[in-house]
Amino acid sequence: MAEVLTQDQTAFYDENGYLILENRVPDGIMTAIRDEITRFTEMARGMTESDDRIDLEDSHSPDDPRIRRVKLPHTQSDVIDELMRSDHILAPVRDLIGPNLRLQTTKLNMKSAGYGAAVEWHQDWAFYPYTNDDVLAVGLIIDDMTEENGPLMVLPGTHKGPVANHHHNGYFAGAVDLEAEGFDMANAVPLMGPAGSISIHHGRVLHGSALNKSTRDRRIVFFEMMAADAFPIFGQQPHPASLEEFDARMLCGSPTLEPRLVEVPVRVPMPKPPTTGSIYEIQKAMGKRSFEVHK
Repeated sequence: MAEVLTQDQTAFYDENGYLILENRVPDGIMTAIRDEITRFTEMARGMTESDDRIDLEDSHSPDDPRIRRVKLPHTQSDVIDELMRSDHILAPVRDLIGPNLRLQTTKLNMKSAGYGAAVEWHQDWAFYPYTNDDVLAVGLIIDDMTEENGPLMVLPGTHKGPVANHHHNGYFAGAVDLEAEGFDMANAVPLMGPAGSISIHHGRVLHGSALNKSTRDRRIVFFEMMAADAFPIFGQQPHPASLEEFDARMLCGSPTLEPRLVEVPVRVPMPKPPTTGSIYEIQKAMGKRSFEVHK
């Protein structure tokens, strides 16, 4: 029996690789998360460079803090950790990929009003291939999401196709040249909805987002997870340090020692990029870009 999704919603996700569930998270939790963002912003005040907790916008200054990503926010915020483990997030995921779920990673992406950096087209699967593709990301929409403030966009159905080339000049660059790969951005669908909604996108679906040129911020927390019987393939970044660390990521259900092997396309994300840092830094090595870069 499904917990929250209808058959039509499940079928839509299976066909298109994405889903929007409006007004999924209560207002009280949303208020608490916005308070946490205020706290993170104060943490960034006085910083001169990114660290292992906060990734700064190129336009950041110590007196005018701008964050483009809070890294692993569930380890820095009890509010976010508790939400991640709640039925608000996990119930629809269980309907899609089963009762045993393991965490891949979390991130809080923040696009400042009038600036927020673009993220080039990519597939999450290119960064972390597994033995099966019951892999997805849940995005909590913190600000009302419209076409003006840089929403996440997906190319429907691409989760059923190949792994696109994410390499540039012989290194993994974490970005795709859509034209070279035969894709048309005119087919992209923006994932929009009011604050408190969630998006779900398949790990293999191509997605990206443009600059935020509006007068409103655009902030999303991503919870990336997979079925517990999906085991990492060589080259995944970062690779689990041990079985104990891997099993400590269980969100619900039970772990297993029996990987489920499915015939899925894989392109190893190696050699590692010469540039270190977040996806924003890695993608700077990309030649042709799909989205405008802030000058």
